[in-house]
Amino acid sequence: MAKNSAKNPAGKRWIAETLFDDLGFRMTFAIDKVLYELQTEHQHLVLFEQPFFGKMLMLDGATQISKKDEFIYQEMMSHVPLFAHGNARDVLIVGGGDCGIAEEVLKHKAVRRLTQVEIDPKVIEFAKEHFPEFTRPVFADMRFESIIDDGARYVAKTDRRFDVIIVDSTDPQGPGKILFGQRFYSGCKRCLNKGGLLVTQNGVPFFQKNELAATMSKFRRLFADATCYVAAIPVYVGGHMALGFATDDKRLRRHSVTTIARRYRKAGGFPTKYWTPQHHVAAFAPPRFIAELAAETGGGKKRRPAKNLSSSRRAKSIVNG
Repeated sequence: MAKNSAKNPAGKRWIAETLFDDLGFRMTFAIDKVLYELQTEHQHLVLFEQPFFGKMLMLDGATQISKKDEFIYQEMMSHVPLFAHGNARDVLIVGGGDCGIAEEVLKHKAVRRLTQVEIDPKVIEFAKEHFPEFTRPVFADMRFESIIDDGARYVAKTDRRFDVIIVDSTDPQGPGKILFGQRFYSGCKRCLNKGGLLVTQNGVPFFQKNELAATMSKFRRLFADATCYVAAIPVYVGGHMALGFATDDKRLRRHSVTTIARRYRKAGGFPTKYWTPQHHVAAFAPPRFIAELAAETGGGKKRRPAKNLSSSRRAKSIVNG
């Protein structure tokens, strides 16, 4: 039986998300069947069919992705930084083993090379079997490069430089914890081109307020502009999810709808289900309590469990990276 699973008296099987046990509550999902379960060197994962959300992936007791709403996280983690930058040629994804974000990034014709660094090769194998809708177009694209390595080690040592770095990590615990540290962020800053941009997943501030505050504190030591934008993702209970945004170019989050729309048309005007030029701009105007958290300093805990599988519940990657 899957970890954190049980049956009610009527025989219905449920799987619990244990991410918020310390707050005294759990989310439980009735399941139709378990499709796959694995304990890797880095994490426990279970893939199952859910009546409403469809195919769902859970890592170490934390939801990473659901078929019903995956497009929200993927579009906001990819299109916001790329259209904010406006001229990204070389992009790095740390984590993101399910390749959902990679698929969105490669819709941008201006991107010449996309490198994805995933820590767990079994995640790639898993994704190819269970998420072919993402992996097939990505691995068929000559611009895509898949590297199996520790994300923190990679950014500390590579001689490559990137215009945009997207960190699709798990929560700051287990193997994902290192991707929330000052050393990792310093490594990202080191391999960004001038005017480059770093985007991270920072949990749901309503429940994980310290995570956002801690990341912003670290960002401010490294970048001229440290802020976040938001997206509402139904399967991640708690309201808005915060996505960290760090750069030395303060203009990148202040573009008008007209500018973003022009860049979107130039990129080919590909279809989206959540992201729009208008929402791009609006996402940088979060509710007051989130804006205040982003202005604080301090340490904290992240929303996704070690989502090494870089799918991010709060980071939608199937791996840590």
